[in-house]
Amino acid sequence: MSNVVQYVLVRGDLTRTLKWPSGAVMAQACHACVAVMHTYYSDPDTQAYLKDLDNMHKVILEVPDEPALLSTAAALGADGVQHVVWKEQPEDVATCVALKPCVKGTVSKYVRKFKLYSA
Repeated sequence: MSNVVQYVLVRGDLTRTLKWPSGAVMAQACHACVAVMHTYYSDPDTQAYLKDLDNMHKVILEVPDEPALLSTAAALGADGVQHVVWKEQPEDVATCVALKPCVKGTVSKYVRKFKLYSA
């Protein structure tokens, strides 16, 4: 089994404060995952992740709100960590960030402060 994992950061305020249906939030995370896989399809870690579909490992983490999501995305970008910020259109609202699959632990400094997502 590979030690490659994909992290997905989802805004917790979408369901709690803004009252989005959980299905709509799940769709946002799915969009982000597809977008990051498409964008970084040729990357060796992405290919390793896709090689064993039965054992894919995703960690879905809860980020409190849009400012926290965007500041985390900015930190990822500043350090060259490949990711996609998914924005709901036409409102242009950032809803989640999907990181390109990576070796577990290489991005822990960005994600360890967040808890597992709970709807």
